[in-house]
Amino acid sequence: MMTRHSYHIPKNTVSYQEIIKRSRFIVHISHTPDVPSARGFISEIKEKYADAGHNCWAYIAGRPDDSQALGFSDDGEPNGTAGKPMLNVLMGAGIGEITAVVTRYFGGIKLGTGGLVRAYGGTLNHALEELETCEKIPEVFVNGTSDYSHQGVIEQILKSYNILDMKKEFTADIQWHLKMDRREAPLAISEITDKTSGRVNFEIDVG
Repeated sequence: MMTRHSYHIPKNTVSYQEIIKRSRFIVHISHTPDVPSARGFISEIKEKYADAGHNCWAYIAGRPDDSQALGFSDDGEPNGTAGKPMLNVLMGAGIGEITAVVTRYFGGIKLGTGGLVRAYGGTLNHALEELETCEKIPEVFVNGTSDYSHQGVIEQILKSYNILDMKKEFTADIQWHLKMDRREAPLAISEITDKTSGRVNFEIDVG
């Protein structure tokens, strides 16, 4: 079920690094709208830093509140010291469609489990400070049919709404195909119905 609420997603990619007790931590963050793209980004970073001791990662490959879109890995670090702290940071930020990979080059000094948790979570937090985000608008498709006499009225109404895409097919009547902000669709349909005295049929495409 799709949420009616918008959320924020990464607008840019971020690369950040920090030295902690001689270990080098390199953070990469990217926009990944689904699990395949998240996995692809992780593979790309792991290949780039194949000589590193660890490439730990976490992702939210969808809405921030979608538990089925979560993933993380300690990649050889002690259990619970890398991937989960990173995921906690991402969830705390409330950002969706995001993947973070933290690469570690060991510097010869052991950090201990608490030190690792602070290092992985802390470097990711610092990297997130450089991340720009934008609003993800929940989309829905709306289809409708009208006669030509109502075209002007409908177009005037739609100017008041966040229409992301609009296609019209001109046959014996007009077939309307809209992509718009999901939160506004019911009100737009109601207004079109009202202003055309119920002679125009628009409805949400439930797929």
